[in-house]
This record gives sequence, structure tokens and C-alpha cells, in this order.
Amino acid sequence: MALKVYVDRMSQPSRAILLLCKVNGIEFEEVKIELAKSEHRSSEFAGIACIHQVPAIVHGDFKLFESHAILIYVASAFPGVADHWYPADVQKRAKIHSVLDWHHSNLRQHFLLEKDVSFRNVVDEEDRDRILGPHKRILKWIENVRNATGPYFDELHSILLHVREKLKERRSKLLPNYEEENTKHWMDFS
Repeated sequence: MALKVYVDRMSQPSRAILLLCKVNGIEFEEVKIELAKSEHRSSEFAGIACIHQVPAIVHGDFKLFESHAILIYVASAFPGVADHWYPADVQKRAKIHSVLDWHHSNLRQHFLLEKDVSFRNVVDEEDRDRILGPHKRILKWIENVRNATGPYFDELHSILLHVREKLKERRSKLLPNYEEENTKHWMDFS
């Protein structure tokens, strides 16, 4: 039974599903849904995800949306997924649910620029370090995820490098003296 994964790689929840599948060697078909082109609003996609959001999956006759539900399903439905992704032990599973809920309610809500584009992926390294610098545990968590998921993390996040460059370009056109003005502002308060 083939797994179809409906995603837009600009969407962090979509990348999470792809990452879990790739790291665990799960065979799947990636069906690209371009949010920027409103493909998620089509009547065809509504038959897969009635809330018109990615990610979504179809596994045989079974359809599912919402990234956390998909992560749990994929980790449970496919043999060979390492126990550390979704442990059999109910107390360890409860901890996983706690982290997933916290992630959705806190981290993602506070760090989004636009729908599903995380600021940390599109701002300059210097700005990201300045904003996240005081949050060492979050930075460590990001690094741990990158290390645990090997080359797939960078592969799936590479699309955001293009977005970062476009935003820099746009900022330089709209605010040609941004760097100079920003530096003056901080120097005035020294």
C-alpha cells in the first residue's frame, strides 16, 4: 500500500513529515502542493484535507491531515521505525505528545513570519543568533535534530536559502540604508 505525502517544502510541518519518512527509509510519493499558487484550496485537495492545509497523507483508503497526527501515524504504521521516534512505552509516548503540543502551542506560534515560514530559516545568521541566542536549549535542540537526521535536514531546508536571499534583496530595495541605520540606532543607545 503506497503512502502519498502532500506537502509544500516551504511548510515546516511538511518538512517534518518528509524528514521522518526519509530518515526511516519509508517509501512514499511526494505530491507537491504549492501554497503560493493556492493549490491547497482546490476541490481535489479538499477531498484529501478538508481544512485545506498541508501536510496531508493518503495511505491506501486512509486519509489524514495535521502534522502531529501524521507523525504519530507514520511512526506507528510502518515497521522498522526506530522506537525513539515514537516509543512503545506509554509514559515515553506521553512525553512525546507533551513536546509536540508544546511545539505547536508555543514555539511555532511565536516564531512564524508568514504561514508556515519560520523566521529562523529566513533571517540572517547574525539576526537569528541575536534573537535565539538567549535560548540555548532551543539552539541545542535544532542542532540535535540536524545531527540526528543526517543529510536530509539540510536537503529539506535548502528551499529556504532561496527565500532568505529573496528577502535580503527585497529588504535592500525597500530599506537601502537598513544596515547603516540599524547600526546607528544601536550605537546611539550605547
